[in-house]
Amino acid sequence: MPLLKEFRDFAMKGSVIDLAIGVIIGAAFGKIVNSLVNNIIMPPIGLLLGRVDFSNLFLNLSGQPAGSLKEATDRGIPVLAYGAFLNTVFEFLIIAFVLFLVIRQVNRFRGQPAPKEPSAEEKLLGEIRDVLKSQATKDQTATGK
Repeated sequence: MPLLKEFRDFAMKGSVIDLAIGVIIGAAFGKIVNSLVNNIIMPPIGLLLGRVDFSNLFLNLSGQPAGSLKEATDRGIPVLAYGAFLNTVFEFLIIAFVLFLVIRQVNRFRGQPAPKEPSAEEKLLGEIRDVLKSQATKDQTATGK
């Protein structure tokens, strides 16, 4: 029973719950990015490159004829589906860029740490500097310079 209590205490800590929420939101965000890449970004890029459908790009490894990636996979033909890989790379780059922007904003909201109070030595050195400056000013006015 102590093991179950320890596990319950661990699972109910705020950081574990926050992590679970982050994973769920991350999965939902991944679906949004997937749709963005497949339905919004890749079609115009494919159009610019001569009506290429990236999701259907593949390299047939068997030599058997296949008209599409779906046909090849349905027939069990070994293929390298590099179009799907390109889509995944675009998804990763978008997610990485969005995370960069989010972390940048979080760091901006945190602000700069408050300046620390000068130490006793720094205060003493500042006083000595001020005294030396005032003596130099007095010497210049006394000599007429």
